[in-house]
Amino acid sequence: MIEFSCHTWGFNNLPLREALGTIARLGFRSVDIGSGPHLNTARVADDPRAVAAEIRRDLESFGLKLADLYLMLPRISLADDEVRRKEIDLYNSLLPFIVALEAPGVTLSPGLAHGDDDTAAYDRAVAALNEMVEASRRATPATHLRLSIEPHMDSLAQKPEVAQRLINDVPGLEITLDWAHLVCQGVRHDDILTLLPHSRHVQIRQAAKGQLQVPFARGKIDLAAVIEGLRAADYTGLICVEYLQTAGWHGLVEVNAIRESVQMRDALREARDRPSPTPSA
Repeated sequence: MIEFSCHTWGFNNLPLREALGTIARLGFRSVDIGSGPHLNTARVADDPRAVAAEIRRDLESFGLKLADLYLMLPRISLADDEVRRKEIDLYNSLLPFIVALEAPGVTLSPGLAHGDDDTAAYDRAVAALNEMVEASRRATPATHLRLSIEPHMDSLAQKPEVAQRLINDVPGLEITLDWAHLVCQGVRHDDILTLLPHSRHVQIRQAAKGQLQVPFARGKIDLAAVIEGLRAADYTGLICVEYLQTAGWHGLVEVNAIRESVQMRDALREARDRPSPTPSA
């Protein structure tokens, strides 16, 4: 049965422990954590195991399980060798933290988008991601840490076809599918579904064409169709309810994260628990 998590990014105005407590009090039992206000990657790299132990204590105290760890690291496609190398090295330095945290998977950016005059950006991203996947394998030989990229606005893999190409060119790489990033671009539902066989994690919030986040009542995502698509693809991961606080970014509308997260979760649960239509004879 498909279960749900909630992303701490919806509560970036709170310290991480308070964000976790809020998510637990809303009734969620799984949580996504991402870099940013809640996770200073430089501090983590300095003492990875201590930070992991602190977060694990907080998760346990609120009865939460970690569903995904999102580490942005978007500069892996840049032409500047030094900057790109620092991004890869930072990921490597975070692997002890990832292992100690027992993260079931890690989401990365596929790299920043570049103009048409920089045709080598894709190849640089492929090389970096291949190196990061291999480093993950070496760090977790028994469990094989699952690594995925999120096709998102401003990345070089905004469209499904580019994300598919990356998956083909980086063996072992998977997808974290954020439905809103594709709906915002006007990508057709059927084209979004092509990414599901490669998806280990799904994120969702209500969105519309040209608007990366809108209040639930104004959203254009058909949640029943989402659940139907996940079932048809035999998806076994979680759906993360992910609201953001970056108002104005690609038309993103500021919303009440508590109200919207609960409304989205309950609507998804209703769609999940509704009996599937019986095929006609």
